[in-house]
Parts: sequence; structure tokens; C-alpha cells
Amino acid sequence: MSKSMTCRDILAITNHRVLAGDLNEHETVYGGRLLEMLDGTASISSSRLAQSINVTASMHQTNFIAPFALGNSFCIETYVSGCGKRSVEVFAKIIGERLTTGERYIGLTSFLTFVVTDKSISLEKIIPETAEEKMINAGYEARQAERMASLKSQKAFNDQLSVDYPWELH
Repeated sequence: MSKSMTCRDILAITNHRVLAGDLNEHETVYGGRLLEMLDGTASISSSRLAQSINVTASMHQTNFIAPFALGNSFCIETYVSGCGKRSVEVFAKIIGERLTTGERYIGLTSFLTFVVTDKSISLEKIIPETAEEKMINAGYEARQAERMASLKSQKAFNDQLSVDYPWELH
């Protein structure tokens, strides 16, 4: 990649109207549906930076803050908040809007990590410009260290899990 990129250069935005088919038994958007849409939008930001195929490695620090109900819309905004040699961290927020009043609110925040599959790709650092971008990007190294420690712990945990069929008695 020949030039540095700003968060705005790789910003991805999707807008959605809440429809009856999106709702769970609580009459709010089903969390799994939100995560699916969130992953799709965040992957665009990661791909814009890498200009290569990448895969979702994790969703972390996902916080469901406020629900989205019928008659609302929501906007998913994602941008790269840090990157390593082949990993790309994307910050995501979902902003809800009550269409009858125009009130806007934060409904969800998350960080997602993507891995670039092409080992020949060299990722450029992102340049944050706004106060929000600077604040989010400033925490990247601490979040990355926390993720690395968590990965080690998760591997030890996973090594203890059984893949046997549950109905086979041992």
C-alpha cells in the first residue's frame, strides 16, 4: 500500500430499518442478527485497509447498550482502530434512531479482529483524526496485549475440551 490511510478512508456505514422479521420475543432486534450485520460491515473496513481477503478472528468487548425496536432504524459505523503485521482491529458502533422523534442513541459497541490471509500483505498504520478516533486508537496496544493473553488462556482451555459424542460413555 503506497499511502497512509485515515479512519475516514476505511469507514464503512450501513443503515437499516427495523422490520418485524428482525425482532425477538422481546420485540427488539435479535442480537444474533445484529452481530451478523456488524461482522459484515466491519469486514468492509478491514478489507479497505488490507485490500486483500481477510477472515474474522474474534468479536470482543461487545456491549449491548440499548435495544432497537420496531419503528427504529440503526446505523452501523466501523473503522480500523489498530493493526499488527497481519491482524486488523475494527471498532464498531451501532447508533439507533427513533424515527418518529429523531432521537439518536448508542445501542452497541464492539471491537472485531480480522486476520489477513495473504502473508505478503504489509499493513499500514491508520491515522486517527477526530477526538473519538484518537481516543479509540490510543487504546489499541493495551487491547492487543489483553487479547494475546486471553488467546493463551483460551488455548489451554480449548485443549481440555472433549470432541467425543455426548452419548458415548467412557
